[in-house]
Amino acid sequence: MNERKILHVDMDAFYASVEQRDNPELRGKPLVVGGDNRGVVAAASYEARQFGIRSAMPMSEARRRCPELLRVAPRMSHYKSESDKIFEIFREHTPEVEGLSLDEAFLDVSGSLSLFGPELGIAQRVKRRIREETGLTASVGVAPSKLVAKIASDLDKPDGLVVVTMENMQETLDPLPAAVIPGIGRETLARLAEAGIRTVGQLRVAPDRLLEPVFGRFTQRARERASGIDHRPVIAERADKSISAEETFDTDLHRRPDLDRHLLRLTERMASRLRARSLFAGTLQVKIRRADFTTYTRQTVLNPPGNSTDQLYDLARALLSDWQGEFPGARIRLLGVGGSKLSSGMQADLFDSHAAEGSTALDHAVDSIREKFGTTSVSRARSLDPDQIR
Repeated sequence: MNERKILHVDMDAFYASVEQRDNPELRGKPLVVGGDNRGVVAAASYEARQFGIRSAMPMSEARRRCPELLRVAPRMSHYKSESDKIFEIFREHTPEVEGLSLDEAFLDVSGSLSLFGPELGIAQRVKRRIREETGLTASVGVAPSKLVAKIASDLDKPDGLVVVTMENMQETLDPLPAAVIPGIGRETLARLAEAGIRTVGQLRVAPDRLLEPVFGRFTQRARERASGIDHRPVIAERADKSISAEETFDTDLHRRPDLDRHLLRLTERMASRLRARSLFAGTLQVKIRRADFTTYTRQTVLNPPGNSTDQLYDLARALLSDWQGEFPGARIRLLGVGGSKLSSGMQADLFDSHAAEGSTALDHAVDSIREKFGTTSVSRARSLDPDQIR
């Protein structure tokens, strides 16, 4: 079987880089893209990241870490336009393009070697074309599998290019911290550390007696991932699907406790539908319709994608807070929560019992009970109206 040639292309601080490119006054300065002080960070420039600022961080925390921080509001339609240009460059080199988000994609160039030459040259060409046509930089990982290509693209950011082959696979992966493998969360890392396992190499050679208490039935898969084994194909032209839930209220609402209860119920419904299909949302949207029928949407990126009710609710609540900061006291007649940029668990559940199960153990328990006894058989207390609590 011929070795696959897969590129993972990841734009460097995409939203923030677009803003710095468009406005020279922002270049070289700590910058975030996102909502106001009640919102969250959607993207952070590399200058901001030096202060420990990351996406999904509350804006208030980001400003605490860097008082000189600059902020601009997101321009999603503009980012989408730039993304379209970049994806056109991808498709000039191969039809096998799997987009993960506006700024990230896998390219299988195995069938393009006779036309464009070796995979290293293709990666260099893609990077050069992106810089020439958009003024932006991308980091690229090249490897025989999606898993390793994704890890490689993050090893030399920004504007990096790392090639991993079967020959240097072990040399490249073994020294890396185990956290580089998608699906290993904080709790799993802590348990691995207790067993003396901190690197990918240690994970790869660890005996079953150490791994089975941590990974259970995923032990063999964990060992395969640590060895760089990943047979998943690049899935071209994935449909841009979404899953959502919304509700129109009999009486317009404006009190935050009432809105939070309804928002949690909607998030539970949407997240349950994601889990039922083994899907993870890469983008979360909140839809808000005022009493005068004016409709607004707010959205944020999940990295990695998720389907945990608590995670999605926290983000949805932050988006609603951001909107209410713009329209204090506004009465709301409809709320909706939706997930898009759906994936089948690429990053969140490769094998990690905590990322795939532990972090959503309550979700899975609730899903099972509702499947057996009906959707109203069990509810979170926070989602209940005061007169429903006995």
